[in-house]
Amino acid sequence: MKFIMKELSIIILFFNISFQTEGQQKELTDEQYFNGDLKKIAGPLPTVTSWIDDSHFLLLINNKVFIVDAKTGREEESTGDTDKLKLVPVKAKAYYKKSDLYIKENDVEIQLTNDKEKEVNPVMSPDGNYVAYTKNNDLYALDILTKTANRLTTDGSDTILNGYSSWIYMEEVLGRTTEYRSFWWSPDSRHIAYFHFDDTNVPLFTLMDGAGQHGLVEKQRYPKVGDRNPAVKVGVVSPTGGATIWADFNEKDDQYFGVPFWKPDGSSLLVQWMNRKQNNLRIFDMNIENGNKVLIYTETQKTWIDLKLKNDRISFLKNGSFILFNDVTGWRHIYFYDKTGKLINAITTGKFTVTEINYIDENKGIVYFTARGLENTARKDVYKVNLNGKDLKRLTFGDFNHDNISISPGGSYFTTTYSNVSTPPRLTLLDNNGKIIKEIADSKGSDFNTYNIAKTELIRVKSDDGLYDLPMKVTWPLHFDRTKKYAVLISIYGGPNAGEVMDSWKISDNQQWLAKDGLIQVMMDHRGSGHFGKEGINYMYHDLGKWEITDYSSMAKWLIANGNADPSKICLVGFSYGGYITALGLTYGAKVFTHGMAGGTVADWSLYDTHYAERFMGTMEDNPEGYKRSSVLTYTDKYKGILQIVHGVMDDNVHMQNSLQLISKLQDEQKDFEFMAYSGGRHGWASIPSKFNHFQNLKTKFIYKYLLEKEVPKVLLK
Repeated sequence: MKFIMKELSIIILFFNISFQTEGQQKELTDEQYFNGDLKKIAGPLPTVTSWIDDSHFLLLINNKVFIVDAKTGREEESTGDTDKLKLVPVKAKAYYKKSDLYIKENDVEIQLTNDKEKEVNPVMSPDGNYVAYTKNNDLYALDILTKTANRLTTDGSDTILNGYSSWIYMEEVLGRTTEYRSFWWSPDSRHIAYFHFDDTNVPLFTLMDGAGQHGLVEKQRYPKVGDRNPAVKVGVVSPTGGATIWADFNEKDDQYFGVPFWKPDGSSLLVQWMNRKQNNLRIFDMNIENGNKVLIYTETQKTWIDLKLKNDRISFLKNGSFILFNDVTGWRHIYFYDKTGKLINAITTGKFTVTEINYIDENKGIVYFTARGLENTARKDVYKVNLNGKDLKRLTFGDFNHDNISISPGGSYFTTTYSNVSTPPRLTLLDNNGKIIKEIADSKGSDFNTYNIAKTELIRVKSDDGLYDLPMKVTWPLHFDRTKKYAVLISIYGGPNAGEVMDSWKISDNQQWLAKDGLIQVMMDHRGSGHFGKEGINYMYHDLGKWEITDYSSMAKWLIANGNADPSKICLVGFSYGGYITALGLTYGAKVFTHGMAGGTVADWSLYDTHYAERFMGTMEDNPEGYKRSSVLTYTDKYKGILQIVHGVMDDNVHMQNSLQLISKLQDEQKDFEFMAYSGGRHGWASIPSKFNHFQNLKTKFIYKYLLEKEVPKVLLK
């Protein structure tokens, strides 16, 4: 693996020098941290909103729209309706107000329904003639011209869901962004594919809150580890109604279905199937006339396969062939298949991760894609390669992380936003050979060189077993003093393939203030974070928690030995999986970590849902020792230091049951801790400003009381 990094000894030397060479810059006043002056150091960039054609795009600058000619780089302010500039006509969009459906066409709002029951997730057909939606767990398609609603299913109930996801599918398979939608229009608008869920055998979990005289009670169909999952059928129906054609699967089998893929001409549907153990993926081509299926792809791994790739697993070409992602080699790559599912060739290979396909030029047989790890695992770059896997070329440039890639419709040009830890973001236009056409904008402000700001560095620390150079992003205290010791605040998430450390710029008022007050602020990624491909993530199989704490401890020890970190003030802060790692750090990892703020914590994986927990841990019957080993509850006797535990009372994702069991165990062990529950809080409570502000203040007070040991500045409290 190739890193554009200095050897560790050189990094340390640079680290030592960097604090001795601060220039004669001004100090920010207390008021300047929070009145927007940091934007003068590094402000926002313009936004590329859309491409008009292959050589023109729209750029939003200070609420003004400019047309940019990609050939020349010339910018011209637009004075007309930018929607009309697009070559493809803008179709109307469906939406609802209260419970009624509307569309807006030519600035005219048209009401489609007048109904007391709420229509959910309206989606227009590709031809613009229909709107599909769900209501009371049944699927409907409304003819826009006649305003006639066709009810496509009739068995919707509290436990039978048509086109509306069971909770486990929304959360873990299809994704929260679907907002429970589980139906998909065919490209030719002639059919709708949908999932039919039967939640009858999924156990109910009760959520209770203290609102009102008699409290608030909600019951949720939530399958915990080992429980029955919903029974699922995959169907295809016409928007005009009629019988559903069901795919030829047995709904009673213990199985999962991923997002289906329509072939480009709408002639058939590719259905993703996975076993309960989640180590065998099969893709079937479904005949939408009779439901028969043909196996076109199968994949098996010794650990697990991630079904939650949503819409990027398969990309079709016009002739029916397709490009498919998998990580069976230990690294996520793309492969070229013919329309029957026969592998033609690997398009990419090696110890790097392909993150996205940006554009496929079918005429020239070229694939444009984004990847990380060819240059540096903490940076993404854009490349192009032939469909046959030859002539790989990097198109982006420099020692930067390239993000927000926007490529033209014909693949001739693209824009990139690039930065690194010491360089504020810039927006640049390039052609498809990597030639820079124009530097469009630089976020570096007029005061960038005027004021002292805390420095951020990306550092690599060798893992204890010598196998990995673990990435760590550190913001050092302002005016770092080698004769002093500093408290450390480590913002953490952890989890498989959930890394957060990238070589990119970040500045905020809170970050700079805490650096001024003498806090080392850190983000860390472990071997299973995604930096080292599926190869590294596989370490976590049947063993969640162990490798995160092992690798985080190595990095914390490096900070103590080389970064003047105070070993009595090493604090973790995290939410959800990050809450789990924080609590585990204060118990299993208590020899290193001394303080922690844990929110929405998973205390024991047997208390979490089937699809996520079993993917990595297996079942309790398969892996009893692993479940015990990974549980925070196993190590409460080792707890020392100070742990703040926070949970939303109505959390429907990580139930507060987790924190209650942790609290109970700590009480049994006669251990001291802090606890705060937020009434009405779900898995986060940003939508409740009073509660959210209290939560932010709670963390701030913890930092100042235990880590900085001084009064909280009033300016920080909300």
